[in-house]
Amino acid sequence: MAPTRSNTADKNIVDRTKARRNADVARTVRETRDRLSQQPGNPAFDREMIKLHAGALTGSAIVLPLLAVVVALAGLFVGMGAIVVLWAATTVAAYAGLAWYAQGISRTEASEIDVSEVRLWFLVAHAVTGLCWVWFSGMGCSDCQIGQFPIIKAAILLLAIAATAILAYALRGAMEATFAMPVAAYVILGVHLWLPVEAVMAALLAASLPFFSYVSSHLHRSAVMLLSFRTEKDGLIAELETANAISDEARRRAEEANLAKSRFLASMSHELRTPLNAILGFSEVMAKEVLGPLPNPTYRDYARDIHDSGEHLLDLINEILDISRIEAGRYQLHEEPLQIVETVEDCCHLIELKARNKDLRIVQQFEQDLPPLRADERAVRQITLNLLSNAVKFAPTGGEVRVRVGWTAGGGQYISVKDNGPGIPADEIPVVLSAFGQGSIAIKSAEQGTGLGLPIVQGLLDMHGGRLELNSKLREGTEAIAIFPAERVLLAAQTEPLRRKAAG
Repeated sequence: MAPTRSNTADKNIVDRTKARRNADVARTVRETRDRLSQQPGNPAFDREMIKLHAGALTGSAIVLPLLAVVVALAGLFVGMGAIVVLWAATTVAAYAGLAWYAQGISRTEASEIDVSEVRLWFLVAHAVTGLCWVWFSGMGCSDCQIGQFPIIKAAILLLAIAATAILAYALRGAMEATFAMPVAAYVILGVHLWLPVEAVMAALLAASLPFFSYVSSHLHRSAVMLLSFRTEKDGLIAELETANAISDEARRRAEEANLAKSRFLASMSHELRTPLNAILGFSEVMAKEVLGPLPNPTYRDYARDIHDSGEHLLDLINEILDISRIEAGRYQLHEEPLQIVETVEDCCHLIELKARNKDLRIVQQFEQDLPPLRADERAVRQITLNLLSNAVKFAPTGGEVRVRVGWTAGGGQYISVKDNGPGIPADEIPVVLSAFGQGSIAIKSAEQGTGLGLPIVQGLLDMHGGRLELNSKLREGTEAIAIFPAERVLLAAQTEPLRRKAAG
């Protein structure tokens, strides 16, 4: 049956029924980038460029007026008279008006800027400053003692054009509005084209305008690209923050659900064990005919089946209770010095009867003189029994289970249980290590378990700071290694105080 989509709010956090959610996420990010990329006429970027232009004029308002003042002082020195001072005052006033208007735009919110109107007023203000340079282009100096005065004017105009190209790149058309008329006036009025030097300077000045216009437009494109990248970065950061918030909320809900599940299982396990103990006790009394013989032998078999099923159910409940306590963090370790070899040997004796029923041979290989281990004896015993039970369950009849205890390369101690059963496929190892997870071979087996044995082992080892390694090959068998870290191995000087503390 096809999966149905959830109608709850949770589908906005995790919707696993969506077949191509990764492709959708990629498409959304791509569309966001396309939306944020600069397109011609983008009003948001046009406002940003207007603000950038206003900021550049405000921050460098003194550059061109200072050039006009320097020119006026030099003109007075060479004898140009009061006309150059009047020109300089007019130029400074024009640039002051442009800077004042730019300062007002800088203080205005970008969303409140009318791009068309502000751009028009900026171009008009630039054109006014351009009229001042037209005046300068047509200026003469008959009383000056300088023979190449037009060349000096061309050099000054080149400086002004270069400075404007750098300062006004953010506003398209600002260069042309300012210096198209001054350059034309210089060529027409200010030079004698029959003189080679002046003709060359006129051509150079005329060529400089499109050149610096190109430089200014290139700076404009670079600024637009930087704004595009910045806006794209901000948009992607916002998307990542949203995704992170959704992920955090999903993780919080998952943790709450897992904790509620663990608490529920722990509570129900306690509630089920009470009536189950009565079932086990009464069925055992009936099966053994403690109060007298049963008239029908079939009833005795039924009582024995009830007792066996009850024991199986009790084992399941105990495993659920253990995994629930571990997941909920309520499993308390009672640490004490213990000889790991003795504990493993006791577990081998307990599992001996079950192994003998399958004609299995348990081979014990224990390193001698191992120092005590600081651990919870009940947990170590459960780890060993779970590993042994799995090995006996999957080992073939007449096979072998090899149990080893010894040192690890890092100075810790390990318990290894290896069988020669069918093995586990490599891609199923994460499955069998998860709660209630079973491999394909276990599912096909006649002796199906609950899938909690290895997760319990893994949880108990994690609480001891250790780890579980599972090595398996198909048709060769499986080896489970429970490793305890080196810091849990006790030296002789550490053992006695812990023994006294445990005894007290």
